[in-house]
Amino acid sequence: MAKQASGVLRVRIQLGRRVAVGPGKADLLESIRETGSIAAAGRRMKMSYKRAWQLVEEMNLCFRAPVVEASSGGSGGGGAKLSALGADVLARYRAIEHACAAAAKSELAALRRRLRAGA
Repeated sequence: MAKQASGVLRVRIQLGRRVAVGPGKADLLESIRETGSIAAAGRRMKMSYKRAWQLVEEMNLCFRAPVVEASSGGSGGGGAKLSALGADVLARYRAIEHACAAAAKSELAALRRRLRAGA
């Protein structure tokens, strides 16, 4: 996604009554994929473990199957990973983001030209 100064679209996809995925949830999915842990992903994003779990649970409730698969701790420790569905949801969300940004590029540029100096 583009930085705030250059204009940015924030895509939230509501499927049914809930926001199935948006920028924060997509970033969380990426962090879980990279860290292998919901807790570590939450820390990376400066959110509480409880909030990270809430977001994962919301996503898992939105789709027909879990997007994140978690295993409990123990001698080998716990962990989390994206399910095949979770990887697909993340890839499709990022593709939608990219398509929206490309489609809106000229309109965002036109809006930027109309900003007050220093705004």
